[in-house]
Amino acid sequence: MNDERPPPPDEPERPKPAFAPLGTPPAPPIRPRAGDIIHTGPELAVGEADVRSAERAEVVTGTSLWRDAWRRLLKNKLAVFGMIMVATITLASITGPFLIKQFTGLTPHYIPTDIAALKSLPPFTATDGSFSWLHPMGTDNQGRDLLVRVLQGGQISLMVGIIATLMSLIIGVSYGAVSGYLGGRLDSLMMRLVDVLYSLPYIIIVIVLLSMFRSQTARGQLILLFVALGSVSWLTMARIVRGQILSLKNQEFVLAARATGVSTPRIIFRHLVPNTIGPVIVYATLTIPTIMLTEAFLSFLGFGVQPPIASWGSLTTDGIQNIAIFPWQLICPGVTMGLTLFSLNFLGDGLRDALDPQMRKV
Repeated sequence: MNDERPPPPDEPERPKPAFAPLGTPPAPPIRPRAGDIIHTGPELAVGEADVRSAERAEVVTGTSLWRDAWRRLLKNKLAVFGMIMVATITLASITGPFLIKQFTGLTPHYIPTDIAALKSLPPFTATDGSFSWLHPMGTDNQGRDLLVRVLQGGQISLMVGIIATLMSLIIGVSYGAVSGYLGGRLDSLMMRLVDVLYSLPYIIIVIVLLSMFRSQTARGQLILLFVALGSVSWLTMARIVRGQILSLKNQEFVLAARATGVSTPRIIFRHLVPNTIGPVIVYATLTIPTIMLTEAFLSFLGFGVQPPIASWGSLTTDGIQNIAIFPWQLICPGVTMGLTLFSLNFLGDGLRDALDPQMRKV
């Protein structure tokens, strides 16, 4: 009697497994590949792209944060304008006095021997009232060329801004990095000191320092101005760097360095501080115009750059005294200083936007 039962009519017949003679399933048939496209599932899309690149021998160039930041910075028209203007004014301030001396013989402290020239002349005006290219910005009350003095003042003002900013960066980065990495009670104590200094008007601290350690020479007063401005401008940088260190000190590369026996100072200044360079550059660019404006205010009060050295602040102070009679003595240095400050702010804002990770576009 046959026990095999036919399958029900509504149930499809199941295919019988095919066995090879040795009892192993046969290999699936090999189908020829059509085209250069390899079809894979969505989860292997990256691998598919890699295979395509390898098959076509394409060289995939990498990128970096600084390259992306430079590309985004060039797209910011105001930042590019600020960068060009800062570079132009800096180059003119450095080379201008030397070139003018070579071609015209005028120096920042040259007082003409002609009695008729010992007065303030308007721009592009000679001593006899005719048109002249000798003094494009006019002269001051003693007959000294304003263009040469403005270019020399640019050297001093930029030097004050850059050196004082570097001093504030050295103090602020070191202070904030040590405070953020060590943490605990030491961090709380160091930050409370910053809060106390924040509560004091920093311009008054600068005036007190300049009054207590006042120098008898113009060069000594200039060096004291560097120290006084740099010693009170590091508070914001310390807070910025501390926040960056707090977000980085528990990362894997820091834990690995600590596990391999790297010393604490080396971890702070070799592994952590370089990773805060973006915010540091942005803050430095925005600090320079602030310090330059502070120097101009101190020169107006009589605590800034002393004669015979001139800065944009001291030239503006001299021009304010004669604004009703000789307005070009205020307009020329004032416009040059204002253009530099605006350009530095535009450049700083552009760097901040370019280095912001949230602004990055893949």
